[in-house]
Amino acid sequence: MDIEKYKVSEDIELQKISTLEFIEDAEKKLKKTRKKLADLQDTMYAEGKYSALICLQGMDTSGKDSLIREVFKQFNVRGVEVNSFKVPTELELNHDFLWRHYIALPAKGKVGVFNRTHYENVLVTRVHPEYVFSENIPSVKSLDDLNDEFYHARMEKINQFEKHLVDSGTIILKFFLHLSKEEQKNRLLRRLNIPEKNWKFSSGDLKERKLWEQYQECYEDAINRTSTYYAPWFVIPADDKPTARFIVAKTILQEFEKYNFKEPTLADKDINKLEEFKAQLNNE
Repeated sequence: MDIEKYKVSEDIELQKISTLEFIEDAEKKLKKTRKKLADLQDTMYAEGKYSALICLQGMDTSGKDSLIREVFKQFNVRGVEVNSFKVPTELELNHDFLWRHYIALPAKGKVGVFNRTHYENVLVTRVHPEYVFSENIPSVKSLDDLNDEFYHARMEKINQFEKHLVDSGTIILKFFLHLSKEEQKNRLLRRLNIPEKNWKFSSGDLKERKLWEQYQECYEDAINRTSTYYAPWFVIPADDKPTARFIVAKTILQEFEKYNFKEPTLADKDINKLEEFKAQLNNE
């Protein structure tokens, strides 16, 4: 599969990118891919040289939660950490906007998954700029201060943040689950029509849906300004969940393979004594 067609290497227009792709036997292919991915992550963990940060963004119902469950289900639990970022707490608001993300970063050898990410700070807050007032930024005195210049400067800070992480050994892959408005309606209706899915529904989903076009504009601008060679964005067609999951898993696998992770070897002094160690154990 050519993952390059999903990578954002030049400015995009989301409305011109299809939200629907169907890959035959995607679920079966995902099973094979996630096993390879889990094995590769075990080697990365043993090597302890790199960490990886997988960023997932998308409109409500785009399938982030189920994608995490299906793609990473075979990972050793010690090697993967999932964080979901919702409304900032009082403590988080008393720090800069990247602080809560920085302290959640994966250690070397581990894969960190951000379900919603630091990009919420240039997406949700751009659609609802009044939220920024909770950050108590000295230079922000009115809504007039929360203009394009403010958000573009914040995006540049994100670029610098990610560059610092990459230089320190973190592999960053960012995925936008590109969902159609029609498919979102179908998924919201499913939550309403199936009793055991009711708990997933929030009336706030409908309020946010009315702002669909604004969100698409903000996503497009953020993706274009922050897809870099060191931390690329991938736009994934998300109307078919099995296909989206397989594409994400395959992309992560192919990107990880570029790093040629290697398990560490025993020190020469221990290698020369392997037979002696075996004998000690067998003679107990």
